[in-house]
Amino acid sequence: MKEFELIKHFFTEQAVKRKDVLLGIGDDCAVVSCTENQDIVVTTDTLVAGVHFPLGTTAKAIGHKAVAVNLSDIAAMGAKPSWISLAITLPEVNDDWLTEFCSGAFELCEYYNVQLIGGDTTQGPLSITITAQGLTPEGKYLSRSGAKSGDWLYVTGELGDAALALQHYKEPVLTSESIIKQVQERLDYPKPRVLAGQVLREYASATIDISDGLLADLGHLCQASNVGANVVLDAIPLSAAMNESQLFDDAINFALNGGDDYELLFTVSEDNKVGMETALSQMGAKITCIGQMNASQTISTTLNNKPVPISNDGFQHFSLNKR
Repeated sequence: MKEFELIKHFFTEQAVKRKDVLLGIGDDCAVVSCTENQDIVVTTDTLVAGVHFPLGTTAKAIGHKAVAVNLSDIAAMGAKPSWISLAITLPEVNDDWLTEFCSGAFELCEYYNVQLIGGDTTQGPLSITITAQGLTPEGKYLSRSGAKSGDWLYVTGELGDAALALQHYKEPVLTSESIIKQVQERLDYPKPRVLAGQVLREYASATIDISDGLLADLGHLCQASNVGANVVLDAIPLSAAMNESQLFDDAINFALNGGDDYELLFTVSEDNKVGMETALSQMGAKITCIGQMNASQTISTTLNNKPVPISNDGFQHFSLNKR
């Protein structure tokens, strides 16, 4: 199957047909119609086999994750995702693999009403690059740079499961099949907090998604906002699977430095705290207050109300730390 036949067969047929897409797949460029008084947010992420997902990961999971990690960035900006483009490099054309990949990608796109509007296909080592665009009311987008000393620090969901799954992949540490299944699900099928991000647009002072580890991404937020933070280790939310794994000595490290959580880390002022908690509670979102911002421009941690040393070794490309 040649390139244009591949595109037509696998990527043209999709459930989402947005009214603001005037021209989609099949031309030199896509054409979209912008809504008045809306800002467009744009993000790009690349997933490389063996770096961002284990080589044995299913095609459906890869498709899902490729879309999810981009929508997580859109969520961190408080935006509503609208369109994606896809550049995929394949070792070969495998019909079954591509069918499953599209199933994972389009399932998430359909859920959030996101349309694939273009991209590129090439031959080579497996890698997937997605550019996602979203819309937010003019001037209402979130960023990393608005946190203030005294703001409260929150996180959505639970942390560490994806890192535990990766650790088990490298060196088996789990014996319970149910726990393995639960943490593998968190690694392969992350849930972008799109709706929570849109609610936070009205309350949060700064937001970032957790892709490289809580401490690493908190460091980015602190740097952008020119503030520091204290993280209460006792408060970090761990899943039932993590608690049942009995890897208690490693659990906090997985949560702090593991990455691949794709939860939202955000700050909120004292004045907005109650309103935010009420709004997110009404939509069923789990959130946890894990600390407070300060003027120190450093990150500290406490356990049982006592300072404890930390090691910030979140994932970085071009470092010796490999996932």
